[in-house]
Amino acid sequence: MADKKTIILQLLNILQEETDQDHIIDATELGERLECNRKTIYANVEALRDIGVPIEQVKGSRPGYFIEERDFELPELKLLVDAVQASKFITSKKSEQLIAKLEKLTSRNYAKQLHRDLFLYNRPKTLNQSIFNNVDFIHNAMTGNKRIGFQYCEWTRDKQLVPRHGGERYDVSPWSLTWDDENYYLVGFDEKDQKIKHYRVDKMQHMSIKKETRNGRESFEHFDLADYAKKTFGMYGGEDEKVTLSCENRLIGVILDRFGTDIMIIPEGEDRFRAHVLVSVSPQFFGWATGIGQGLRIEGPEKVRTAYLEHIQKVLGTYEGGKA
Repeated sequence: MADKKTIILQLLNILQEETDQDHIIDATELGERLECNRKTIYANVEALRDIGVPIEQVKGSRPGYFIEERDFELPELKLLVDAVQASKFITSKKSEQLIAKLEKLTSRNYAKQLHRDLFLYNRPKTLNQSIFNNVDFIHNAMTGNKRIGFQYCEWTRDKQLVPRHGGERYDVSPWSLTWDDENYYLVGFDEKDQKIKHYRVDKMQHMSIKKETRNGRESFEHFDLADYAKKTFGMYGGEDEKVTLSCENRLIGVILDRFGTDIMIIPEGEDRFRAHVLVSVSPQFFGWATGIGQGLRIEGPEKVRTAYLEHIQKVLGTYEGGKA
């Protein structure tokens, strides 16, 4: 027979791992498994309750004990598992490790439900294990109010990440991290160009925390990360412009999903509306507009309309001359 301290720890472990509202264990079974009498089980249950363990008791024809209240509800854990599985910046190995940890936050029976969508693992996943270290590194720099140095990389045709600009080291004051289009980005103040820029965290290598204090605080005093993400398509930078879009009514949901519900919508006859939106004008913005099709038209400013037409003409030009 185990000693009293061991019994209470084993009892807590059984209740946490094996019980929930649908899986109840009575005092007789607990006593048999822990090799003690029911009186000892009753006393230890009360002792656990006294220190805040939320043990529920069921009376009647199916009496017993279970733990229902936990830090995370099952639907919340399912949501977290889905996010981990769908995130391409998390490697498959790290996804498995994180999900295994999430499973420990509920009962063993409920944990089985967290495996329901494992087929999502065949989505593209990064092979870069360093992203977690990079995120932690950036947080440490922000906490210490320090700038960071790093090499910024790009992919080659043979699928290798190589430093850009001959290995030039970037000097950036980190102010925020954001997740956009399934990638992690650092948003910071670039010392060379003296303006806000963003960088893919998985493309940052050979990072170091510099002794210099961060710059750019005044640029971030009224910085709205949500607005920054809305206007920056695919996190590709460009010149900010207030653009007027003329759209068919059926596209109202597309526009509100992209730019938020706080933009002004102006009716334009019975079938169309206008919206004035702030965008970072780039090929990615033009690609988004083209993908929506004839229902959307860029009305102004004129230089953006002209740039869009030139973009389309260049794309068409790649298909001229009989080559597909």
